[in-house]
Amino acid sequence: MLIALLILLGIAILTYGFALARATIAARAAPKLEALLLGMVVNFLDTFGIGSFAQTTAWMKFRKMVPDRLIPPTMIAGLTPPAMVESIIFLILLGVRVDPVLLFGGAMATFAGGIVGAPLVVRARAWIVQMTVAIGLTIAGIVFILSILGKLPPGGTASGLPIGLTVIAIAASFIFGLLANFGVGNYAPTLAMLSLMGMDPHYCFPIMASGASLMGAGSSIRFIRVPEIDLRIVIGLTLGGIPAVLVAALIVKKMDVDMLRYVITLVVFYTAVVMARAALKGYREERGERAAALVGAS
Repeated sequence: MLIALLILLGIAILTYGFALARATIAARAAPKLEALLLGMVVNFLDTFGIGSFAQTTAWMKFRKMVPDRLIPPTMIAGLTPPAMVESIIFLILLGVRVDPVLLFGGAMATFAGGIVGAPLVVRARAWIVQMTVAIGLTIAGIVFILSILGKLPPGGTASGLPIGLTVIAIAASFIFGLLANFGVGNYAPTLAMLSLMGMDPHYCFPIMASGASLMGAGSSIRFIRVPEIDLRIVIGLTLGGIPAVLVAALIVKKMDVDMLRYVITLVVFYTAVVMARAALKGYREERGERAAALVGAS
């Protein structure tokens, strides 16, 4: 199954890489320095499981790099190639040690969730989803702290899960893939879930990175065909992110497992705060829109 997953990722990399290169050459787009630096920072952090969507979105909005409606497609198109490199590295370095059913099933479930969730994003209230995830991650973070303090049974050294937990993990991966369409991202939830189930945190990385890569490839091919997309930013995020991933992946592989648990705990709480802030902002915006609509109707 590892070979099958590598083949699928290889096809995705070649297909999207060719499409991006062709579009960039046709548009004569040179990477923007700001996008290069942004891609370098967010993809370095992404390799540790912190994710890249929230930081990239915040910076693009702050700097007004692109119109708000173009942030998601620009971001996904630019960050997908580094995520692909990330997934290949983790699969080669760590994938052979992970239970193949969990690895393949989790990656494909994330991919399937992303496909199913795409049309739902226009109908659901993103802030409700974001707040739900924030609460769940906060609970997971508390459990991590209790585990570190020795208040819970020790765990976190397994490379696979019992069949029951494997089914639950694959089902949850589908949900995480679906939530990615709302800007939630699948890294922190996957890390929290699998680590709490008893897996060695190192072995979570091939699963979450593979799913994210497959999910982003199909969408990105469509996004780079949108005339308004600034390919200078897309290619900047890509070229800045790939070398950052190569450096960070080696650090993650060699990091002590206890230290990695501390990092993951910080990641979980950080992501919870980001999601909660995004949810509150979305709630306020929705409430403002409703108030404006009532005033207009009267």
